[in-house]
Amino acid sequence: MITRREFLQASLATSMLWGASGIGNWSRLAAQQALSQDKLLEFDDFGNVTLIHITDIHAQMRPIWFREPEWNIGVGAAQGQPPHVVGKEFLQMFQIAPQSPEAYALTYEDFAALGREYGKMGGLDRVATVVAAIRAARPEALLLDGGDTWHGSMTSFLTKGQDMVNAMNLLGVEAMTSHWEWTYGADRVREIVENDLQFPFLGANIFDAEWDEPAFEPYQMFERGGVQVAVIGQAFPYMPIANPRWMFPEYSFGIREERMQEMVDEVRAKGADLVVCLSHNGFDVDRKMVSRVQGIDVILTGHTHDAVPEPVLIGETILIASGSNGKFVSRIDLDVRDGRMMGFRHKLIPIFADVITPEPEMAALIEAERAPFKAQLEEKIGTTESLLYRRGNFQGTWDDLICDAIRSERDAQIALSPGVRWGPSLLPGDAITREDIHNVTSMTYGQCYRTEMTGEVIKTILEDVADNIFNTDPYYQQGGDMVRVGGIGFTCDVAKPIGSRISEMVLTDTGATVDAASSYTVAGWASVNEGTEGPQIWDVIEAHVKKLGTVRVAPSDTVRVTGL
Repeated sequence: MITRREFLQASLATSMLWGASGIGNWSRLAAQQALSQDKLLEFDDFGNVTLIHITDIHAQMRPIWFREPEWNIGVGAAQGQPPHVVGKEFLQMFQIAPQSPEAYALTYEDFAALGREYGKMGGLDRVATVVAAIRAARPEALLLDGGDTWHGSMTSFLTKGQDMVNAMNLLGVEAMTSHWEWTYGADRVREIVENDLQFPFLGANIFDAEWDEPAFEPYQMFERGGVQVAVIGQAFPYMPIANPRWMFPEYSFGIREERMQEMVDEVRAKGADLVVCLSHNGFDVDRKMVSRVQGIDVILTGHTHDAVPEPVLIGETILIASGSNGKFVSRIDLDVRDGRMMGFRHKLIPIFADVITPEPEMAALIEAERAPFKAQLEEKIGTTESLLYRRGNFQGTWDDLICDAIRSERDAQIALSPGVRWGPSLLPGDAITREDIHNVTSMTYGQCYRTEMTGEVIKTILEDVADNIFNTDPYYQQGGDMVRVGGIGFTCDVAKPIGSRISEMVLTDTGATVDAASSYTVAGWASVNEGTEGPQIWDVIEAHVKKLGTVRVAPSDTVRVTGL
């Protein structure tokens, strides 16, 4: 007799062979024929429940360029496992043809050349078209947003997230969880949730810090396809570490495994046939959590921005990652019978902006939200002759430009820039607008500080950030990507323990070794400390780019990575 796990494994195998997840079939067809909206949306309806997942949009309302990571290093048990596979290895793992549309969408290989061929991706008006098409086929489809939605653009900064709240209400989202939303401050989050948001703001792991009691709705029950679907929200657990604690002192977060298990047990007791965790933990944290929490059928993961074309099966749970910046929409059809998930089909739908027709109502809303700021947004600051990108564990050319600007405008020997994952790319020849600069810097604590640090302090900072990324226990991976640096080079051995990963620190201007006892002038931005002083980082970059006129940034070779 076939077991449920064997049945789910068969579902996964079928998706890989016959394109039920989209990628196997798409690999063979899309490379051989022109893309079309019908082909991108093609899906054989399955089962009785449909989920639609979007996450980590970072307030990108319009189509963008977004280069996927060149570095996505896995450590410990995650080494060599999705999502820690990039480039040619990624293409081989998922049987994707080089130079194909999906190769462009999912990897960094030949990005600039393929971008000119296949065009920009994303755009909420195109996402709205895809959502409407799925709902036309499956009227009860459940649309879920994984968070990092209200933050990341100039218009979201200027409206305190209101533009994205309006867009998500129009899109018809039915539940969300959160992360960068909290950097508008607790008062603003409560104002939106209580007055503007037309759907639940879920966070089973958000507690009142004083009373240690749950502070937000932990889950929502939906009746879909004749079954009870429970959606449990899991907000980013490391808010007070990765972002300024002083912006939301009333709340505590954390993974809270026991709480998640309690919520799963509670919804099951209430009759849930399907349990979905809408998570902003990050892929590896979710992979560990679901191995320890029993009874979750589906985890829709976010935070780490991974676009993985096939679900990953952990025990009897499917783990689904839907990318970032509006580049993808995941559709998951499930067969739910007798209180159990018996099988599924999945498709990671790429949002090719030149192929998918914009949905008129959403297109009109986007233009209306931009209209008050249009002249500011579109003002040309300079031009780039280089591919500007960020995403990856280590340096990117956008970050190198930011560090150059910091050192130049703040007269510093060393620049530090946070390893945030958000921020679209620009192709060689593109204008650099004020909006483009905000797209890689826009936040509520963007002051560019200038201070003195000893070599020992600088090394400690680098070691701490490296441990946030390369600790073999996912529960200690509390940061984004590696802090970006200017004016300094170093070696990072990802296989060594905390305190021993960083070595061979040198000043790139002179080649001199960074001395632990010596003091250096350091400038940076995005300090989590309250009261940080300095000009806004976007003003610093704008001044620098205006002086240059044309930007030329070669990929940095000042950081050497070993231990792979």
